[in-house]
Amino acid sequence: MITLSWLLIIALVGGALALVDGIRRLRGRGSSVVGIIEVVVAALFVLSLFLPGIPFGSLVLGIATLVVLVVALIVRGRTGLGVTIAAIVFVALWLVLVNRWLVIPGIN
Repeated sequence: MITLSWLLIIALVGGALALVDGIRRLRGRGSSVVGIIEVVVAALFVLSLFLPGIPFGSLVLGIATLVVLVVALIVRGRTGLGVTIAAIVFVALWLVLVNRWLVIPGIN
């Protein structure tokens, strides 16, 4: 059974936005290498939240997703920046909260 918490919701929103951004990069013109890597890493990150058998933990995949999103933001291409920035914000917020670098009562 999955326990619904604020951390899970934040991670799901960040992972879903990263996945959508990667798919939008694949459908657009330009370099699709970043899009392929972004889709793979974001999908593994979302799956790692539910399945314990993913080879890397959700923390490592969250950091990898954040790095790929920053690279995608730098490379840009023809896609909009809004989805990429929103995904960066949610994944970074999840990383800060899950590591307890910032404690907000009721969330972590």
